[in-house]
Amino acid sequence: MTNAGPTAEPGTDRTPRQPTLTEAVLSIAVLIALIATTIVLFGTAATDGPLQVALFMSATIAGLMALRLGHRTAHISQAVVGGISSALQALFILLAVGALIGTFNMAGTIPTIVYYGIGILQPAYFYVSVAFICALVGVSIGSSWTTAATLGVGFVALAPLLGANPAITAGAVISGGYFGDKMSPLSETTVLVPSLVGNVTVNEHIGAMIWTSGPAFLIALVLYVVLGLAVPPGEGFDKAGAQAALANEFSISLLNLLPLVLLIVLSLRRMPPFLTIFSCAIAAGVLAWFTQPAVVAAFAGEATMSLVAGLKALYLAMGTGFTLDTGVPQIDELFSGGGMASMLTTIWLILGALSYAAIVEHAGFLATLIEPVVRRATSTGRLIASVIGTAIGLNVVAGDQYVSVVMPSRVYRSVFAQRGLAPRMLSRTVEDAGTVTSSLVPWNSCGAYMAGVLGVATVAYLPYAFFNLLSPLISLLYGFTGFHIERIAVSAENTSPQPIPETAA
Repeated sequence: MTNAGPTAEPGTDRTPRQPTLTEAVLSIAVLIALIATTIVLFGTAATDGPLQVALFMSATIAGLMALRLGHRTAHISQAVVGGISSALQALFILLAVGALIGTFNMAGTIPTIVYYGIGILQPAYFYVSVAFICALVGVSIGSSWTTAATLGVGFVALAPLLGANPAITAGAVISGGYFGDKMSPLSETTVLVPSLVGNVTVNEHIGAMIWTSGPAFLIALVLYVVLGLAVPPGEGFDKAGAQAALANEFSISLLNLLPLVLLIVLSLRRMPPFLTIFSCAIAAGVLAWFTQPAVVAAFAGEATMSLVAGLKALYLAMGTGFTLDTGVPQIDELFSGGGMASMLTTIWLILGALSYAAIVEHAGFLATLIEPVVRRATSTGRLIASVIGTAIGLNVVAGDQYVSVVMPSRVYRSVFAQRGLAPRMLSRTVEDAGTVTSSLVPWNSCGAYMAGVLGVATVAYLPYAFFNLLSPLISLLYGFTGFHIERIAVSAENTSPQPIPETAA
């Protein structure tokens, strides 16, 4: 990696100073210290506000350090605005998902998933079934986010009814969703990463990933089977009674699944994610007028169902979330929630993370940290380990999945070419480490999203997201053993050291 050195900022002849390694490490150390403090003081409740404060404090300190390097206030502000702007689509999707969950509950879509799930899924095979089903849907629609917001919500709601652990269930949802996402040519990251690396088609990229993602998912499925065997066999659980209780509150029919079918169809047709999700939220809310009139009227505070009651319920479910009041606490808790307002804390978290990331990238702190890592990667194993460490580190520091896949793809592609490594080895490694670990960081946009949608804290589901934990480890193992590491001829233009033997570590 080469560094051309600092250049004058636009509109001024002032040349900011390049940060030293000590200053770069300090900017990261401050973040880690403040985040660790909030987690120690507040535990899993840290994401309800304290963690956001820590991120904005870190951004403020990084901004002061950038000023000390000679960066102008206006340009730091522009960098923050630019960093946030890059994630606006994700923020709008979050709001749409909040609306979707609210109307899916009101329309009986999620209760219907739970109703049929009680009858079909067995406790001993619940976790592995969840992972497998979410993987199939993820491959079909190419979105782990949408999979979690629909089937994932239903499975997590179903878990306590079967005596299963919601945290393990959330881990299975995320494992299956991310595996399906990575294996789908419809996925944004699956299309983005090979285009950034260059000379890799989407199909070639998927073909390379199956060698690491396949074993990781198979091992995950085995672990879910083992955990499932520890689930109580349902003794004392009245399936018929639970289904009757649901049928007493909602009109259960396959018609309630129409919004889910519409969501899958629009996703397959490559409609923009926000339009797809928000349109399906509206469709579910309108469907509820006809399929759940008593529920809608009660939620709207009206004696009978009417157009006014329907509109009030639609706005409330999408805005502040659906609330069920049956007098049965278990059912009320399971099927109340959602709404765009429920995502505001998550959006606040993402804004703090992106603000900090934009400053440390603009001021050169990240480049200063990454350059010595690349320089010391003198073997295939170390090079792949560097890519993995960089991607995971960026997920932690930058708080956004796209930063963690874009930067390593750009930084390391020339190094891989100089070492005679096939481009898809880089694209595979970036996805193995950057894409899948994003959901394991509480303040990362993906981690915050999954926690907000599934209602399970990131630190709670993290130990059970086996696919996401195993993917970078298997990729690292391949790097040091040389197993399935593809090589290409080194161009005569490259002046870097000659390619090392495939089996060297």
